[in-house]
Amino acid sequence: MRTILTTFLFALIMAVPVVAQRDTISLNDSWQFHRFSEVEKLPTSFAGLKFEETICLPHDFQISQPWIAPSPEEKGDATNAAANIKSRLSARGFKELTKGIYRRTIIPLAAWRNKRVLLDFGGIMLVGDVYLNGQHIGKTDYGYLGFECDVTDKLIYDKPNEIIVTAETQGPRNSRWYTGGGLYRGVRIIVTDKQNHFNRHPLYITTQENRKVNIQADFCYMENVDTVCVGVRILDAKGCVVNNDKFNLRYYKNWRSHEYRLPAITLTAPQLWDTDHPYLYTAEVTLYNSKGDVLDCVSDRFGVRTIEFGPAFGFRLNGKKMLLKGNANHHTLGALGAAAYPRAIEKRIRLLKSFGFNHIRCSHNPYSEDFYRLCDEYGILVVDELYDKWLKQYSGGRVDWTLQWQNDITEWVKRDRNHPSVILWSLGNELQQEAGMANNDWGVTNYQLLKTQLHRYDSSRLTTVAMHPRYRSLETNAVPSPLAIATEVNAYNYRYMYFPGDSKLYPEKIFYQSEASTSAMGSNFFEMALDSVVGLAYWGSIDYIGESNGWPAKGWSQGSFDISLQPKPIAYLLKSMFSADPMVHIAVVEEGKATRWWNGVNVGTSFLSENWNRIAGSKVNLHIFTNTEEVTLLLNGKTIARKSNSLDPKKRNKITFNDVAYMPGTIEVVAYNGHKVVARHHLETTNKAERLRLVPDKQTWKADGVDLQHVLVEVVDNKGRRILNDNRQVIFSVTGNAHLVGVSNGDICCNDSFAGQKIRLFQGSAMVILRAEKTVSKVTLQAIAEGLKAVSIRLM
Repeated sequence: MRTILTTFLFALIMAVPVVAQRDTISLNDSWQFHRFSEVEKLPTSFAGLKFEETICLPHDFQISQPWIAPSPEEKGDATNAAANIKSRLSARGFKELTKGIYRRTIIPLAAWRNKRVLLDFGGIMLVGDVYLNGQHIGKTDYGYLGFECDVTDKLIYDKPNEIIVTAETQGPRNSRWYTGGGLYRGVRIIVTDKQNHFNRHPLYITTQENRKVNIQADFCYMENVDTVCVGVRILDAKGCVVNNDKFNLRYYKNWRSHEYRLPAITLTAPQLWDTDHPYLYTAEVTLYNSKGDVLDCVSDRFGVRTIEFGPAFGFRLNGKKMLLKGNANHHTLGALGAAAYPRAIEKRIRLLKSFGFNHIRCSHNPYSEDFYRLCDEYGILVVDELYDKWLKQYSGGRVDWTLQWQNDITEWVKRDRNHPSVILWSLGNELQQEAGMANNDWGVTNYQLLKTQLHRYDSSRLTTVAMHPRYRSLETNAVPSPLAIATEVNAYNYRYMYFPGDSKLYPEKIFYQSEASTSAMGSNFFEMALDSVVGLAYWGSIDYIGESNGWPAKGWSQGSFDISLQPKPIAYLLKSMFSADPMVHIAVVEEGKATRWWNGVNVGTSFLSENWNRIAGSKVNLHIFTNTEEVTLLLNGKTIARKSNSLDPKKRNKITFNDVAYMPGTIEVVAYNGHKVVARHHLETTNKAERLRLVPDKQTWKADGVDLQHVLVEVVDNKGRRILNDNRQVIFSVTGNAHLVGVSNGDICCNDSFAGQKIRLFQGSAMVILRAEKTVSKVTLQAIAEGLKAVSIRLM
C-alpha cells in the first residue's frame, strides 16, 4: 500500500507543468470513517480506533443515517404541535446529530523537503478539528468556509503520516435546517516554494469601463532585491493568449508578505460577461526570482462586466436593466445530502435556467467553490450570503460569533470576489432579533463593522442583510428599523408590500425581495414596481431536507420542484413569469390546501397534479399557467371555453376553469397571441402499467471518481405515457465501475432511505443517482418492480 500510494502521489506531482512551481494534489480518496452517536464523546486519543468503512469525498455522514420519528407522545399531543414543528428532529431533518472521525495516511515525497506544504480543506460540517500524527494543527468553527493548515515543519519523511479529522453536527439549536455532517467538500495538498509564493486566495481581479483589467496579487517574497518581477497573461475562453506582460514592482524588504497592485491591462474589443453570454477570461500571474526563474504561478477566471444598483432602476448589468428572477435554497442537494458534488450542483443550475431563472441567493451561508464556478459558466447572478442570524448558535456554537466573523469575512470575500456571477454581498439573514444585541441598535454597529472589513477586500460590490420582518422603528410604526435604513441595499423577506411606502420615506433606497413565498407566486412578482426594484428570490424553490412542518414530512415541501428535481405544476407559473417565450401548461387542482405558517407568512400551496385519470362523473378545477394573451380549453377535441389572460397582478398568468366535467381522453389547452397559436399543452388518460423506463441525464460520464449520472425512473403504459397514480416499489442494482449514491422519489413524506437500494415510486417516478469510479468501464443499472419485467440500461 505504501508503494502504491507513493507511486500515485509521485505520478500526480510529475503531471504538473514544470513552469508552475506549485503542486496541487487531491486527497479525496481512501479515507477511513468511524461514526459516533450523539451521546458518545469523541476520544482524546485515536490510537487503536477501528474504522468501519472506507469512503471518498465529498461525504455527508448524516444522509445514510435512519430517519428518527417523533415519539408517540409528540405525534399524538395536538397541544404540542408547535413544539414538535420547532423540535431538533423536524428542523434538522429527523436525523440523529452524530459525530464522525476520518483517517487517512500520506507518505511525503522527498521533493517536498524544503518546500511549503499545506493541507487545504473546502469545509468540515458543522465544526471540525484536524490532527497530524496526533498533533492538533487546525480547526473550523464555521463549516461553510474552508481553511488551510501549514504542515511544512510537521511532516515526518520516509514514513506514513496520519491525518485525523473530527467533525460534529453540534446541538439541536446550532442550525435551523439540515446541515449534513463531515468532510462534505474536498481536501487537497498544496506544495509551493517555502519562502517565495502566493498566499491564500491571492488574486483580486476587477474590470473597469468594460475593457480595463485591474489585478492585485498577494504574495510572500524573501529575496534581497529592490524590485520583484511579476508576469501576467490573459487568456480568452479558448485558452488563447490575448495579453502578455511583465512588471517590475518596487519591493520593500520589510514587507515580506504584501498585496501588490499591478498596472492596469487594457483588452482590445473584449467580450462581455452576461447571463446570456457568460464569457470568461483567465488571468495567469507568475512570480519570478531575480534570475528570471519561475517561483510560483496562480490563475483565476474572471468576466468583463459592470454592475450598478440604483433606486430608479434597481440593477443594471453592463448598463442594461436586469431583473433578478431567482431562487433561495439551502446548500444541500436532495438525496445526496450536503455532499458537494459539482455535477449535482450543475444539474440544479441547468434546471433553474431552463425555467427562466437568472439568479440564486445563497441561503444562508457560502456554498462550495464549484457552485460559483458553475454560476460563472452558466450566467447565473448570485447574492452571496455569509450568515443566518448573528448569533453564536447559528455560527457553529463553539466560539462566540463576535470572535469569529473577522476571520470569516476575510476567507469568504477573498475566496469569492473574482466571480463575475457574484453581484451583491449579504452579511446576514432575518436579523429581527438584533434589537437585543449588545449595542442595542438593531445591529447597525455590527453591520457597519462587517461592511467595513468586507470593503477592505472588495470595494466593487454593495452589501445588504435580509430582514424579516423588516420591522418598524421602536419610536414609531411608520418607518423601518435602523438596520433596514443602514443597509446599502434594502433586502426584505416576503414584505415587498413595504417597498412603495419605504421608498417615499427614503427615495435613495434600493429594494430587493430576498425571499418570496410560493403561495403568493404571481402577485408578489407583478405587484412590485418591476422597473425600479432589484428583483426577488423564491424561497425553497427546490424541496429540501429539514425545516419540516412535522413528521412524516422530512423537510420543506412548498417548492416548485420536488426533492428528486421533478417540476411540480406550479413551476410552470414561474416559467410563465420568468421566460419571454410563449408557453402554456395545465394543472389539475386536487382537493385541499396546505396551511403552513412560516415567520408569520402562510406559505401553504394548493395541491396540483397533471393526472387525467379521474373518477367517472367527477368535476375538476383547472389552472392554466401561461404568458400568452388568451387560451382555449378543449376536451377530446371539443371546445369548452376561451378565456383571456388577466392584467390583475393576483390573477395574471393564471387562468382558472372551474367545474370541468371529467371525461377519459385528452384535455388540451391552446394558447394565442392575437389570432396566432403560439403554444399548446395536453394531459391524457393513461392505460395500465406496461413497463419501467430508465432515462439517464447524459449518455457518457467521466471516470474521475466524482462525476454523477442521474437516471429518471418512470412507470409507463403501452404508449410510453407516465402513470401518475402508480407507487410500486423499485429495487436497483449496479454492475461496473460505479456505485449507487442516492435514490429519491420526490415525496418528502417517504420513509425510504436516500442511501438505500430501493424506493417506491411517487406519482409514477423516482430518481437514482450513480457515482463514477476511476476506472473506465461499461456500467449497467438494473431496475426490478413487482408485476413488471426487469429493465436495464448500459452507460459508458
